[in-house]
Amino acid sequence: MAKTSAVEKNKRRRNTVANQSAKRAALKAIIMNQSLSIEERFKATLKLASLPRDGSKTRIRNRCEVSGRPRAYYRKLRMSRIALRELGNLGKVPGVVKSSW
Repeated sequence: MAKTSAVEKNKRRRNTVANQSAKRAALKAIIMNQSLSIEERFKATLKLASLPRDGSKTRIRNRCEVSGRPRAYYRKLRMSRIALRELGNLGKVPGVVKSSW
């Protein structure tokens, strides 16, 4: 089980990304616009740099919904391999059957 603080920090980051995404997208559009003057683009770069770092989407860490584990994460199921195995053995994940041959 992951530390509760790490899981909560990631949740805060998700909220920050959701709140800041429109601002960041607008500033990035200004920065990438070649028709604007260099001064305007530089001001937009400074504004983007002044926004919180946790507002960037790359700061989000994929974590297991069940255990909070950050590694061996299956995106489709939103859980780690260990949690998938445990819940699969209990029959709580639809379509997952323990193999035997």
